[in-house]
Amino acid sequence: MIKTTMRSRLALVVALGTAAASVLGAGPATAAARPGRHALPGSQPRWLGKARATGSAPAAADQIQFGVLLKMRDSAAAEAKLASISDPAGANYGRWLSTSQFKAQYAPASADVDAVRSWLQGSGFALRNTLGGMYVEASGTTAQIDKVFGTTLKNYSYQGTTVHANSTALSLPENTPASVIGVVSGVLGLDQGQALKKPADTLPGPDTGFRPGTPSSAYYGEKIAVDQPAANGKKQPYVVRGYEPKQYQAAYGVSDQLRHGIDGRGVTVAVTDAFASPTIVQDTRTYNRKHGLPAFRHNQFSQITPGPDGYQFVDECGGAGWYGEETLDIEAVHTMAPGARVVYVGASDCVTGLDEAWAATIDNHVADIVTNSWGNATDKVEDLGQEVIDFYQQFSLEAALTGITVDFSSGDSGDETSGGTHPENKTVDFPADLPYVTGVGGTSVGIDKHNHRVWEHGWQNAYSALSADGKSWGAPAYSSGGGGGTSILFAQPFYQRGVVPDSISKYFGSTRMRTVPDISMPGDPNTGFRVGQTQVFPDGTYYDEYRIGGTSLSSPLLAGMQAVQSQKRHHPVGFVNPSYYRKAGTAAITDIVAPKSPVLQVRTNFVNTVDASGGRSYQLQTIDVQTSTIHSTRGYDAETGVGVPGPAFFK
Repeated sequence: MIKTTMRSRLALVVALGTAAASVLGAGPATAAARPGRHALPGSQPRWLGKARATGSAPAAADQIQFGVLLKMRDSAAAEAKLASISDPAGANYGRWLSTSQFKAQYAPASADVDAVRSWLQGSGFALRNTLGGMYVEASGTTAQIDKVFGTTLKNYSYQGTTVHANSTALSLPENTPASVIGVVSGVLGLDQGQALKKPADTLPGPDTGFRPGTPSSAYYGEKIAVDQPAANGKKQPYVVRGYEPKQYQAAYGVSDQLRHGIDGRGVTVAVTDAFASPTIVQDTRTYNRKHGLPAFRHNQFSQITPGPDGYQFVDECGGAGWYGEETLDIEAVHTMAPGARVVYVGASDCVTGLDEAWAATIDNHVADIVTNSWGNATDKVEDLGQEVIDFYQQFSLEAALTGITVDFSSGDSGDETSGGTHPENKTVDFPADLPYVTGVGGTSVGIDKHNHRVWEHGWQNAYSALSADGKSWGAPAYSSGGGGGTSILFAQPFYQRGVVPDSISKYFGSTRMRTVPDISMPGDPNTGFRVGQTQVFPDGTYYDEYRIGGTSLSSPLLAGMQAVQSQKRHHPVGFVNPSYYRKAGTAAITDIVAPKSPVLQVRTNFVNTVDASGGRSYQLQTIDVQTSTIHSTRGYDAETGVGVPGPAFFK
């Protein structure tokens, strides 16, 4: 039944002749606009059937921030241009456009932008920024929004959070100028439900101290769990306590570059997240000193944030819960590119504020590389809304054309089927499946005492619990893994043709679709990274370190390596996907395959998360469990993409 539904959805994509599905007939029935008004098709939230109305609404005088998305001029020509300048074998390779060139050729005409701005002002709304000539930010009261857009904003309980949304489809007043009607693509910010975003992984917050359990190893195989039951006929090693910067640097070839002065200097990497950790400067200073990383030079690290009074929806977004994500991202980038400039862009919230902060980072060309460890755990239009899909597609296309590398974590739940037990949930994460970004998957990696990779496999974990008598391990149960699979939104991009097998690209039907990930880096929490952060412990608040992973780690690690690449090549690597697919199977990209026999490790957990006083628990980890619905094969696969950076990655 699920496959039939998705096939019909894909058939609609083809019928519309667009790369992104516009499933106007899907979801709950959309109420017709009042006579004389101009409907915005598909603008009624399709997730309302999964939510509960709270019986309340935002106060009529409440100020709501929103934005109007405008259609691009000739997006087909823009896509053709990108194919030309991003093909490593082409004569135009690397001739990225400037932001002004992009706006002049592909953004909406300035007269159309002016018309939309004038109309919004004339309707009583306050104007904020205009991004890329494609998105006009505005704000107004609830009462103004209800009147102008012909709807009623209401509060709903959705995914455990109270959000507001338009209860009916949006429409424009009868007297709206034709120049506005013809260029408006959608409105973002009124429907908070489809805009909710979460970090790719759940990291410890500052109010919940966490330490990895001991015994643990300093490197793979250092300590064998001789006091635990054997598995697969032998005693297995304890997991690492978290690989340190120099271990990752050596294992992925960065150390060789550092010895020649290639450290990412002259390249800027932006990290986008919501909110901002108040201890990030002192935490990174302590971390760099402890792990032998160079301190940030003057202006090497900076932040773009709304300021202390500029945050909103803090409770709804779990504000402080984003601090660990920010800390991980910055420390991982600096590990792999200790000379690169790092800019942290902290959004005002995890809904439209993050959309706008991400787009502004691109439109203002804040950085050469933008790493993003967050997203939505589905690419289904009924949960996202077509206007959100269009927004991300347009700004990611601007990034690619203007030579900005955009990396997105592919997610930490495999293909969302819980290891195959819920096939009806099969999906990939958005925005990682956008055609113009690099979707970064995750691996499990063993790094030995010489800092060599002794094995690397796809990250799909299963855990076996220790029996009550401590003498045996139970049956393995799927836990987590790098996101991957087939998009239902986007047709197969040019760079995947001939590389991605039809068994993956045609999973949902006869049309070849975009698949993720594109490339991978370490993501398994058990072979993860040692992160330093100020946290609250039973005996006080102070800096300490913990092991963490997820594709939240994979994306910033790759971004750091891309910064080193950019310095070595003396130009931004820009839109890298065509290069990665062209190099698949060469020494630049190492193909990842399934283990020939089970790879197992023992993980120790502190029951109280901080020390042994509350006791310990033990788990047996099976690495790259083959019962998962995505797994590594020779060539491209939906678990690790084309593979991981190989020995010739920097050549």
